[in-house]
Amino acid sequence: MDLELGLDTFGDVTLGEGGAPKRMDEVLRDVVEEAVLADELGLAFFGVGEHHRDDFAVSAPEVLLGAIAGRTRSIRLGSAVTVLSTDDPVRVFQRFSTLDAVSGGRAEPILGRGSFTESYALFGQSTEDYDQLFEERLEVFARLLREERVSWSGRTRAPLRDARVVPPLGPGGMRAWVGVGGSPESVVRVARHDLGLMLAIIGGEPSRFRPFVDLYERASAHFGHPARPLGFHSPGHVAETDEAAREALWPHYATMFGRIGRERGWPPVTKARFVAEVEEGALVVGSPETVARKIARAARALGASRFDLKYSNGPMPHGQLMESIRLYAERVAPRVRELLAAEAA
Repeated sequence: MDLELGLDTFGDVTLGEGGAPKRMDEVLRDVVEEAVLADELGLAFFGVGEHHRDDFAVSAPEVLLGAIAGRTRSIRLGSAVTVLSTDDPVRVFQRFSTLDAVSGGRAEPILGRGSFTESYALFGQSTEDYDQLFEERLEVFARLLREERVSWSGRTRAPLRDARVVPPLGPGGMRAWVGVGGSPESVVRVARHDLGLMLAIIGGEPSRFRPFVDLYERASAHFGHPARPLGFHSPGHVAETDEAAREALWPHYATMFGRIGRERGWPPVTKARFVAEVEEGALVVGSPETVARKIARAARALGASRFDLKYSNGPMPHGQLMESIRLYAERVAPRVRELLAAEAA
């Protein structure tokens, strides 16, 4: 089986010299350099998430991706994810069709509802409309991908009447995904709109998501759609040894999930739980050999065609992120391909 290997980041605010948090402008420039390295090393995809919080620097992913497009040659560029519920689908399409044009056909959005709610109040939306906002906006976006002129009406935005949205896509179109955390209804929605499914696996054994893969395939067949790409995303970190990777990641993981946990009323994060997620769950952490084996095992279990490593981890410094990217591209990626080829032989 062929497996593309990519990267995701939320532009987490990292620590600089002396241990103080970097300014967001510095973080954004670092993200551009991380993407340039990923392109130079031949990785398939680089995604930046959209957030509106002070612990993540990326709030306008398409602007950042435009800067990256000007510094890269072949890596595909997308969001991870675009919070479509609180944006206008026509404007999202225009921004990505523009990115696709200037990058030579490399734009690849991943759409979603996001894991935080700050954007609802910020952009004048209500969480009471959580489901309808996403459903209507996704329908509009999916139609814009395939139709030259669109007529549409709904409740959450003004109607479209024979609208031609520019710039149009090139003859190859644009591949788009929907990020899903694991509800059956969300999986069926992706199949109905004939888009790629990207599973966000951030906890637990990845193989437990296989029923969602089976549902996606059955639903796609039911709607008469061809098989689309299936991908999955998990957080992780690569270092020379398993111990070095765990010890480097743990304090930053504890900081990030400690903050989120306090906001959401979760119990305190413990190192024992962290180690369990590394050994038996979703965290892709360890030496290149350990990480490659974990990715290959999960890809086989899910029948996936793409894996994206969420390589940024809370305040982990830029230098450590760059080294993790290098190991992932130079040693993990070829080893994953070897393992999958051996399995297929």
